Amino acid sequence: MAMKERDAVSMSGWVALLLGLAALGATIVPLAQIPKHQLDPAPYALAAVGLFIAGIILLVGCIVIGPNEARVLTFFGRYTGTVRTSGLRWVNPFTNKRNVSLRARNFESAKIKVNDIDGNPIEIGAVIVWRVTDTAQAMFDVESFGNYVQIQAESAVRNLAMHHPYDTHDEAKVSLRGHSEVVANLLRKEVDMRIHAAGCEVVDARIAHLAYAPEIAQAMLQRQQAGAIIAARTLIVEGAVSMVEMALNQLSQRGIVVLDPERKAAMVSNLLIVLCGERGTQPVVNAGTLY
Repeated sequence: MAMKERDAVSMSGWVALLLGLAALGATIVPLAQIPKHQLDPAPYALAAVGLFIAGIILLVGCIVIGPNEARVLTFFGRYTGTVRTSGLRWVNPFTNKRNVSLRARNFESAKIKVNDIDGNPIEIGAVIVWRVTDTAQAMFDVESFGNYVQIQAESAVRNLAMHHPYDTHDEAKVSLRGHSEVVANLLRKEVDMRIHAAGCEVVDARIAHLAYAPEIAQAMLQRQQAGAIIAARTLIVEGAVSMVEMALNQLSQRGIVVLDPERKAAMVSNLLIVLCGERGTQPVVNAGTLY
């Protein structure tokens, strides 16, 4: 059964501090009465001891809690509550008090080698920013919440890399390299879901390192360049065909020139060469006829 945080019974530590000091100072009063009035020392000695013990108990129960800190209290192994109020507080002096920081923490995961969804070996690492939200869960539901968060975060990074490609030319498909914001949101949600059992939440999560594994880096770079060239050529050809079609339609609609199929084919060929060529074309002036 998961533990849930609850408030512990506490009070202002300044009152307890003053009462404790007053009790310690008052121990000399009953002791001073014994020689003065020649009385039986036993009752006065007991009163002095009682004041001394009361003063110690009041002082031992005083704790100082800094900003964004909490104290988790246990009494003979039983969780009694958490104190989040900062400053000087007084709690049951017989409880065990464990400090838990509520500040945001961050760590950079190790560079993990994993295959992406296409089977390509890649190296990936992430920076995770997190904090404790439920101190009871953090202290009692897991062995060490710091180690738990780190291991679960690395597992989430590995799982994310296995379900997405490193790179893709399909804009509708989420890739690790091309959709950094989307990937960051997916990573944050998955890590947050995994560490919820430890009473922690993710503030931010980002991919800090992403690269192909060294053994295929050169080959994948060439493949990536080839894919980019093919994608660019495809776009150029599509645009060129559209422009040629538009030119032929405009010439036909305006009646500027009537082209037979052979001349039309020659014009299409020339326009495609001009539009799709990598180098600048040199114009040729035909002083005669096409035939």
